[in-house]
Amino acid sequence: MNWSGLENLLSGVNKYSTAFGRIWLSMVFVFRVLVFVVAAQRVWSDDSKDFVCNTRQPGCTNICYDHIFPISHIRLWALQLIFVTCPSLMVMAHVKYREGKDAKYVALHHGSHLYANPGKKRGGLWWTYLLSLVFKAGFDASFLYILYRIYHGYELPRLSKCSLEPCPNTVDCFISRPTEKKIFMLFMVTSSAMCIFMCLCEMIYLIGKRISKLVKYRKNDPTLTDSQLSLNKRERVNGGTITTTL
Repeated sequence: MNWSGLENLLSGVNKYSTAFGRIWLSMVFVFRVLVFVVAAQRVWSDDSKDFVCNTRQPGCTNICYDHIFPISHIRLWALQLIFVTCPSLMVMAHVKYREGKDAKYVALHHGSHLYANPGKKRGGLWWTYLLSLVFKAGFDASFLYILYRIYHGYELPRLSKCSLEPCPNTVDCFISRPTEKKIFMLFMVTSSAMCIFMCLCEMIYLIGKRISKLVKYRKNDPTLTDSQLSLNKRERVNGGTITTTL
């Protein structure tokens, strides 16, 4: 799989992220993508080839392997990385929409800008960014739950019993390098949990910052209504140039 496109995509999102978002991005690339590409794929490259059962019954080993490993860890983690990074497209698309809208406004109004900074997280972009964090944390948590349910925990047994047809009886099956695979699996699970934690921290930071600004506005002028507060945030007049942050 080619990860260069994904790297370029997330690097573009990095400039619109908070400090927590940049830490999350670093963790994704250093602790997940690099480990996945450099080490994890090689560890699981022999999972089907070196899976053996103590029987020569044709088809028994294949059936037992499919039962013990319904989905490959590598393919599951690849899907997880794709799903977790896709919400960043929402932020980039919203920023590009703002930039295009601002360019049209400048052309029609002779230099006046519609947005003071198209990438600033205010108005609709704030909600888009917050929603992307919810999706990131939700996808990571969902894949951790799927992995737990499929394999009945985060363990890789050295010995597995299988009695499915066409096996003549209950056979013993063995996977290659179970300890090494278990270590990598726990590492990927831990890094996913850390990414969820960083998303939650960033959500708390964004909501807390927004609440503090609302409180500050109300302290400056207690007579302002909610609609007036919203209007003040949306429109500003700076030196005769009208800018908006929606």
